[in-house]
Amino acid sequence: MRRTGVLGVHSLDHFCISVPDLSEAKAFYTEFGLDARPDGNGTLMVRAVGSDHCWIRIVEGERKRLEYISFAAFSEDMPRFRENLVDLGVAPVEGPLGADDASIWLRDPAGILVQIKVAERSAPTEKSSFDGGGGGFGQRNAASRSTAPKVHPRRLAHIAIFTAGVLDAIEFYTKTLGLRLSDQSADAVAFLHGAHGSEHHMLALLGSAGGGLHHSSWDVGSVDEVGLGAMHMADKGFDRGWGMGRHVLGSNYFHYVRDPWGSYAEYTADMDYIPVDLEWPAANHAPEDSMYLWGPSVPEDFVTNFELG
Repeated sequence: MRRTGVLGVHSLDHFCISVPDLSEAKAFYTEFGLDARPDGNGTLMVRAVGSDHCWIRIVEGERKRLEYISFAAFSEDMPRFRENLVDLGVAPVEGPLGADDASIWLRDPAGILVQIKVAERSAPTEKSSFDGGGGGFGQRNAASRSTAPKVHPRRLAHIAIFTAGVLDAIEFYTKTLGLRLSDQSADAVAFLHGAHGSEHHMLALLGSAGGGLHHSSWDVGSVDEVGLGAMHMADKGFDRGWGMGRHVLGSNYFHYVRDPWGSYAEYTADMDYIPVDLEWPAANHAPEDSMYLWGPSVPEDFVTNFELG
């Protein structure tokens, strides 16, 4: 599944962060409903339950930091990516593990390390299934709270990163990785999707004084799962965040749970999908349309980049 003749990554493969305490990270992501296990070499690997795909690599560091973002591409496109970088005058850099002829490493305008590598597609090929929860007549359609199952997100949907200049970041990610602009609101926020079919955004950009991770977003199948996940995390002490609500740009239902380091993990459901053969009509939206359609007021520090502190 690809857009013929178009150069672009097809998936967000994973990202890597460093945190001071891996056990704290393991506890948070496990309660969130993910499979977080050490690999035996000092790295915590975070997967969806029952899946082999690693979505987050977590290593120890003095403080929480976004180490890199990895995007997946078709193998036949790698020579074209290299030629395109030469044409753009963008020089690759050395990756975190030293020389690697099989992938390309770059730094975005905020200094975030970005990888382009060959990997299987992990982005969805169609709109994710969603249970509207209507139920049937003559029966109770809500589960008992005592028997409600724990929420287990199905996959990583997208990440949102801070950047020192949203417009510069749009230019970088569209020209070097072939991502496409879905929507934006001036130089405050922008949403980018994959050229070969993806959800409304696999990468979101937020204006800040520098780079960093704002949130990772995890796909679930219903509004109930968004709410149940939020309630479970609050019961476990993770009661700071934002939600429940519905976004305008992307149309997804959301609840953000604040993690131990000041960033967020989002339960998300029913995001817009952009098929491979559709030219999405990107637009520049007013600030009041850039965040949410309904929901509680945005916390004052919701877009604070704590990686800069």
